This record gives sequence, C-alpha cells and structure tokens, in this order.
Amino acid sequence: MSDTVKRPRSRPETLAKRREIVHAAMEVFGNKGFTNGTLAEIAEQVGMTHAGILHHFGSKDQLLMEVLTYRDQSDVADLEEQHIPGGIELFRHLVRTAFANAQRAGIVQAFVVLSGESVTDAHPAQAYFAERYRVLRGEVIEAFGVVCAERGVTAPETVAHAANAIIAVMDGLQVQWLHAPEAVELAEATEFAIDAIVSAVLDPRPSPIAG
Repeated sequence: MSDTVKRPRSRPETLAKRREIVHAAMEVFGNKGFTNGTLAEIAEQVGMTHAGILHHFGSKDQLLMEVLTYRDQSDVADLEEQHIPGGIELFRHLVRTAFANAQRAGIVQAFVVLSGESVTDAHPAQAYFAERYRVLRGEVIEAFGVVCAERGVTAPETVAHAANAIIAVMDGLQVQWLHAPEAVELAEATEFAIDAIVSAVLDPRPSPIAG
C-alpha cells in the first residue's frame, strides 16, 4: 500500500471562484496597493464575504502570493515548457512580453504597484521581488553569454550592466505608460531599448556621448 496521501482535486467551480478572486485582488491591489486594498473590497467584487476569501486562501498575504504567481504564469503561458527561454530567444521573449503587457494594463498596474511597495519594511512580497530580480538578472546575463559565444564575441565586463539596464527599462517604461499611455508606446519603446542594449554588448562602439 502506498504511503502517499492523495489529496482530493478541487472542483471546477472552486477553481473558477479562486481565479475570480485572484483577478479581483489584482485589480484592488493594483488600484490601492497591498496595504490599503482590503479583503472586504475584494470580497464585495466577487459576491463573497471576508471569511469566504479566507476560506479559499487562508490569509491576505497568501492571496497576494497567488496574484504574483498568476502574473508569472501569464508571462510564460504561450511557451511550450512554460519557462523563460535562453540565448537570443530570451530577448525575443522579453519583447513579446512587452507587446502582451500593452494589452493587459491591469496585470501591469498590479505588478508596478506591488513591486514598488515591496521595498518597504516587512512587506510580504519583499522576498518574492528580491528573488525575482536576482533570478532574472542571472538569466539575462546567461543569455548574453550564450549569444556572445555563438557569435564568437568575448562577453564584455559590461554584461551585468546590460542585464540590469534591460530590466530597468522594462519596468520603468511600464510606469511611464501607465501614467501616459497616449505618449508612450510600451511595446515599441521596449523593443527599441532591448535591441539597442543587446547591440551595444555584441558590437560595442565608441560612445557618442562620452566626454
């Protein structure tokens, strides 16, 4: 007899309700932040009670992590292995993500607000975002190494700067876009910046702005 404990699967209606709650939480946290957004507001949006939300997620902190998990999964939903690719495909994936984000302002707003809040003391998502940026930096640096090797280029010492710059450009453009979507073309500007940074690593030239 197997010692493995088999847990009952959640019923389809339960999964659907959980998704509805996560979407409502994403909207509330995106509009008001984690601290000011309340479970009561989320419950009202989905026609439940505060206790009903806790029945599904246990705590507000856990619901926040479910929102962040949903955001991560949506980024790789169209990938065969549900995982960010390597090499030159990583940079293409980041560009595709920017084009997708231009069509999902709610997800972008929740991410921007929560990532900004996460630098404050004792924020429940602080460790999540610190780890997210650490892993993403490493993946971008590794992708640069692969591309440089494929093209016979010695990876310059500036690769780490390039990785940080790509992440900063993507996040910073999202903030600008949320403030002024009519003035900022999120996808196109992101593609331009990533292309320029990757080109600068693979084919470095004297800087026109150097003093």
